[in-house]
Amino acid sequence: MRNHQRLTRAALLLALMLIFQSIRLFVPVPPFVSLFIIGSAVNACLLLTVEQAGWKMALVLAVIAPVVAYLQQVLPLPVFILPVAAANGAYVLGYRLSHSFFGYWPAVIIAAAAKAGAMYAMVAWVIAWIELPAKLAAALSMMLGWPQLITGLGGGIVCFLVLKRTGVWRN
Repeated sequence: MRNHQRLTRAALLLALMLIFQSIRLFVPVPPFVSLFIIGSAVNACLLLTVEQAGWKMALVLAVIAPVVAYLQQVLPLPVFILPVAAANGAYVLGYRLSHSFFGYWPAVIIAAAAKAGAMYAMVAWVIAWIELPAKLAAALSMMLGWPQLITGLGGGIVCFLVLKRTGVWRN
């Protein structure tokens, strides 16, 4: 695939990711439900970008997603952009590095576990470093903890369905 084709596909998936992230601004969905739906959709975009545009382009999207989340006031402080971007990067790289060895589904599981583990560790570190009200710290720890494993797996399921439906599935 040519570079301009990869760039075009990455740009389209970036636009789709931004639309998914903006749903919370227009549709009144409880934050916890929004976390699972939007998180799974964003993770699907990350995996689709790996598949269709390459892992480097997916890493760009992995960094853009938390910046947008901060601008939409989902993340309370800009310092939380770093752990979310790193966790998204762990998701992308976990998938990319394990897919060729283990196949699609094990790679999705490894990527989701890598994301959840990276997110938990980095958010715990940031919360310990920054003084936050106890209630906010607990909410952030929960929101950026185990649900990331679920949204990582959800993103893998959505990616699989899209790849199958579009006829570009490869294992």
